[in-house]
Amino acid sequence: MARIGIVAEQPAENRVAASPTTVAKIRALGYDVSVESGAGARSSFPDEAYAQAGAEIVGTADAWSADVVLTIDAPVDAEIARLHDGSTLIGLLSPALRPELLGSLAAAGVTALAMDAVPRISRAQSMDVLSSMANIAGYRAVVEAANEFGRFFTGQVTAAGKVPPAKVLVAGAGVAGLAAIGAASSMGAIVRATDPRPEVADQVKSIGGTYLPVIVPDESAQVSSDGYAKATSAAYDTAAAQLYSDQAADVDIIITTALIPGRAAPRLITAADVAAMKPGSVIVDMAAGQGGNVEGSVAGEKVVTPNGVTILGYTDLAGRLPQQASQLYGTNVLNLLTLLTPGKNGTLVLDETDVVQRGITVARGGSVTWPPPAVQVSAAPAAAGTGDPSTSSGTGSAPAPKKTMSRGAKSALTTVGVAALFLVCAVAPPPLPQHFLVLTLSVVIGFFVIGKVAHALHTPLMSITNAISGIIIVGAMTQIVVPNPLVQVLAGVAVLLASINIFGGFAVTRRMLAMFQKGDQK
Repeated sequence: MARIGIVAEQPAENRVAASPTTVAKIRALGYDVSVESGAGARSSFPDEAYAQAGAEIVGTADAWSADVVLTIDAPVDAEIARLHDGSTLIGLLSPALRPELLGSLAAAGVTALAMDAVPRISRAQSMDVLSSMANIAGYRAVVEAANEFGRFFTGQVTAAGKVPPAKVLVAGAGVAGLAAIGAASSMGAIVRATDPRPEVADQVKSIGGTYLPVIVPDESAQVSSDGYAKATSAAYDTAAAQLYSDQAADVDIIITTALIPGRAAPRLITAADVAAMKPGSVIVDMAAGQGGNVEGSVAGEKVVTPNGVTILGYTDLAGRLPQQASQLYGTNVLNLLTLLTPGKNGTLVLDETDVVQRGITVARGGSVTWPPPAVQVSAAPAAAGTGDPSTSSGTGSAPAPKKTMSRGAKSALTTVGVAALFLVCAVAPPPLPQHFLVLTLSVVIGFFVIGKVAHALHTPLMSITNAISGIIIVGAMTQIVVPNPLVQVLAGVAVLLASINIFGGFAVTRRMLAMFQKGDQK
């Protein structure tokens, strides 16, 4: 049975690698847990809470000498010296930017697992620390901006005058950017966002933002293959720079989140853009720790420019909500430990044939194992193939053009349909013309209404169809007593079909909801 040690972080880090709730679940996997005294104090987790969860409170040396050590920040040389040969370290190691750290861990005989190297695939989402921390940081960025900003975010009309809403620009619509958009929008601000990935436009719109595309003539839009933005072309950078300059002169708050994995942060906002902003404006550079998106930002510091613009380069945004951040980080680590402990017997098993486990393993057996083999994933929808070799390329990526009806054919069919409707209404005995007219109009209206519903809302739409089917059943039951065999048969068929639709809709909805429940809740 292995022992897991949870260590205290450096003084600048408020988070801790596991909460008391997480510790109890780690122990359920068969591990003994030791927590360094005071490790959770800055996250409002006292030693007593860890002890009640079954952990042993120990000193610094004992915590670092555990078989598996959980940390958040990468260890310094003195802490690496406390790890014993053959131990496992799990934390945020920035493997692409700190090769010297990986060399030190490998030389110490430590197996190092980088939580910030989890591949961005569906199966690994529950372990994606970068996303969970970015979500918190994006929210906190808006809170910090609001604290520095001298006005309401939302517009107000008062007896003393009208207050216009704040205008917010979010550069980068990844996890952090979307969290910032949602927070600023919920506070009543006018929110705009831009991102080189066109597939995020709907996401921005869905949470109250306006997507600003960067139009580059003669250049196709950048579609992400793994959910991360890539380096952009010179033409795109030129067009984006103009967009940022235009927006900087108009907005009150700018929040930048642009990062490229393994590279320094791209420069988005120039000194001229900052100088063009109104006095009292605020910029939050969430990439300040990786070089910064904003000229003049300083990592970890607040800067006020001569024209009165405040630039926040805080690198500890997630750590400013330490209790929530620690809980989410600990949950990500717990999910990883669950994967690494298939027998739930307190024995950590590392399977390098698994893409997730191989992806996070940056040092093992005295050797640096970073970078891992590439994982081919795609965040963009695949082009639909036709299956017909005569209309598809060899790769199947060129779908056949969709055949559309000509305008003349549409007009002819419409004319025929209207004529048929009037003919039926002219010769049919009452009240059939009225019923037929209502049916026809219902079909037309229903087609245009339902046809405009987004695919994501099709499942909630089942509740509406169930309600309609319920009305059909009530109507059919009132007709089933009519002393006419044909009417009775039709009413019985209506009851049967509507019942199938109702119960089938509930069954499908139940199965889809079960996909979002944990195994012990199903």
